[in-house]
Amino acid sequence: MAMVCLSDFEAYAKKYLPKIAWDFFAAGADDCSTRDENILAYKRIRFRPRMLRDVSMMDIRTKLLGTEISFPVGIAPTGFHQLAWPDGEKSTARAAKAMNTCYIASTYSTCTLEEISAAAPGGLRWFQLYIHRNRAVSQQLVQRAEALGFQGLVLTADLPYTGKRRDDVRNGFRLPPHMKLKNLEGAFEVCKMSLLDPSVTWNDIYWLRSLTHLPIIIKGILTKEDAELAVRHGVQGIIVSNHGGRQLDGGPATIDALVEVAEAVQGRVEVYLDGGIRKGSDVLKALALGAKCVFIGRPALWGLAYKGEEGLQDVLRILQDEFRLSMALAGCASVSEIGPHLVQFSKL
Repeated sequence: MAMVCLSDFEAYAKKYLPKIAWDFFAAGADDCSTRDENILAYKRIRFRPRMLRDVSMMDIRTKLLGTEISFPVGIAPTGFHQLAWPDGEKSTARAAKAMNTCYIASTYSTCTLEEISAAAPGGLRWFQLYIHRNRAVSQQLVQRAEALGFQGLVLTADLPYTGKRRDDVRNGFRLPPHMKLKNLEGAFEVCKMSLLDPSVTWNDIYWLRSLTHLPIIIKGILTKEDAELAVRHGVQGIIVSNHGGRQLDGGPATIDALVEVAEAVQGRVEVYLDGGIRKGSDVLKALALGAKCVFIGRPALWGLAYKGEEGLQDVLRILQDEFRLSMALAGCASVSEIGPHLVQFSKL
């Protein structure tokens, strides 16, 4: 079967992954309305394409905090990649490096930070952090990531508790015995309760800044109030995210929240987005509305499920080609020409 678009990879993953793994990756919270809205919201945005612009030479490169990537799509942090492919996060790191883009490795990886780092030396990698009740565990993770050459620290802010994902409850989801949360081995013995610390506040950003020289990017911002607080607390980037609709059901689609956040930030920090990206034209819409880059979560896992590193490269390549084509058809020859003039919200 020819893999032509991201939904082809989704169909493959749904067919061939074990049900418990598919359900875990696909899950949204409660009724899944926010998960589904992440995708539907793009359909309400229309382009205002400009004609007769010279698009014979296209430049789709951009920079993340000063580091150039080949196009404005990175890989969002998701857990348990070995559920999709035996090599897990090592394959993800290799694919990201091969495509010259950014991979955000999850705290909940099934490979160690050392394995991820060794799999693709020199690749652009950020580390996603959950702050745990046992602060020493979090501190050690941050310092390990920095020592291994990770170039950014992504603090996930929207998970004081885990959202209710009904299929995971029904399935009694747990990792198979041969898989481990590799970066937290030993932490479970130290901390028998839920590992996550629900007492985390904005002040903890100061604590993180005392531990590391890495730039801090905060993930999970959906309002102008929190965007303002993020800037005030000295972060270098914001990822507009609702955790793929896996946390609070009934929150906004990320592309809708992006407008509010980008307006509040006014270019003082870089703004990125994840959630609902399924086509190159979605990437173009997100950039037009203020994102510097987008990150894909589930589609990366579908690519892994298809053919590991090669499958994930296929997914990224399709998005890259679609993005370049959408830009050209909209009349933009370079990323710097993309702006709010390019889109309008349809009156459905």
